[in-house]
Amino acid sequence: MAFTKELTRLEKSNVKLSITVPKEDVRAQYQEMLKDYAKNVQIPGFRKGKVPQEVLERKFAEALKGEALGRVIESILQEYFKDENLPRGERPLPYSTPELQDEPKLDFDNDLQFSVVYDVLPDVKIGQWKGLKVEYPCAEIGNDDIKRELEEIRERNAIIMDRDESACAQKGDVVTIDYQIFNENGEASDMQRKDFAFTIGANNNVYQFDDDITGMKKGETKEFEKKFADDFPDPALAGKTRKVQITLTALKEKKLPDLDDDLAQDVDEKFKTLDDLKNSIKEKLNKNLEWRLREKKLNEVLKKIMENSPVVLPESMVKAEVEGRWRRLARHYNTSVEAMMQLMTLEEGREEREKEWREAAEKALHSRLIIETLIEEQKIEVTDADIEKEFERIAGESGAELEEVKKNYNEQTLFYLKEDIKERQVVDILLAENTLKPGKKENYLDFLADNG
Repeated sequence: MAFTKELTRLEKSNVKLSITVPKEDVRAQYQEMLKDYAKNVQIPGFRKGKVPQEVLERKFAEALKGEALGRVIESILQEYFKDENLPRGERPLPYSTPELQDEPKLDFDNDLQFSVVYDVLPDVKIGQWKGLKVEYPCAEIGNDDIKRELEEIRERNAIIMDRDESACAQKGDVVTIDYQIFNENGEASDMQRKDFAFTIGANNNVYQFDDDITGMKKGETKEFEKKFADDFPDPALAGKTRKVQITLTALKEKKLPDLDDDLAQDVDEKFKTLDDLKNSIKEKLNKNLEWRLREKKLNEVLKKIMENSPVVLPESMVKAEVEGRWRRLARHYNTSVEAMMQLMTLEEGREEREKEWREAAEKALHSRLIIETLIEEQKIEVTDADIEKEFERIAGESGAELEEVKKNYNEQTLFYLKEDIKERQVVDILLAENTLKPGKKENYLDFLADNG
């Protein structure tokens, strides 16, 4: 269907697309729809397929015009947006549905005119991005970091044994309990569970029964009042005091293996001595450090570039990013987004949390747009040799056969792999084109955890 268009730039990467469709094309679309209805509609007094078009128009005039208008608008927009060569500055964002403005009317004596408004990717003008002087935080692997990893390995290889019948539960013990949390009237509720197991002091039970159980013996039952934290994930218990009954049904202890060659061989047969295991741990930690160091350097470079390259983000883009954070938080607590929002509202922390998330989302989106724009401006392309080299790297790190790695990639996953390679190539350019100087030294764990 023929049409002409005009695009008007609005605020915050919002655009208005105005379409004009010749009246002859609109009339033809309307007549085609009438023919279809005349063949299929059933009206008392007429045989199916024999209803005159003038009868249809007399009985259903407004409804027919409304449907024809909807069909024309939908057809035009689908045709316009499916064009693969459409510039990104004209294509609506996935989370920005075009909204019809000023309800149009179907008038066969005039061309049809309608407009839709939607968000597009912002226009990014990158300022200075080469020759910047940047200082980045750093860290190094210490003996304590290797010792911590060794202790975690001992924990994973521990033997769980029953404790003596007269023993009292203490930190580090593995316990199994039956619990019942009573309601505000002191009556039994559905907040109960049998055979609930956890390690005392490991902070891996949501109700934080650790201190309440310490000192109990196997088979003992205990009742007590418990005050739940104001930020407790379940709104029904947050900030409340409830009676709790606990029965300790099993009490076990962990026997940690000695740090020796036998432990190393148990971890992996490729290790012959404890030193082999320590060297492997150090190699793994250094790889983690190298990856995080590269990320830190990039973050500091991007901060400088962002100062030179302001961007006005569309509201729908920021909103989608914040909503994604709500979903991830809800999954973490195994609850719904609505329940999580309700809890935050009760705590009077929702507004503050969303403000923090919004600021972080804007920074993340800003830096992402800079990377994507540089990929385009530098005309970075991925060759077959680049893909083959990436397959070889994946095979080497995973220990898989090269051909098996290749089989795991289809058209879609190969597309994402190419995008990842492009991003790494532009990061290489950014790190090479700027002067990077090591700055403040941080603790290894803090260095890995810090998202700044």
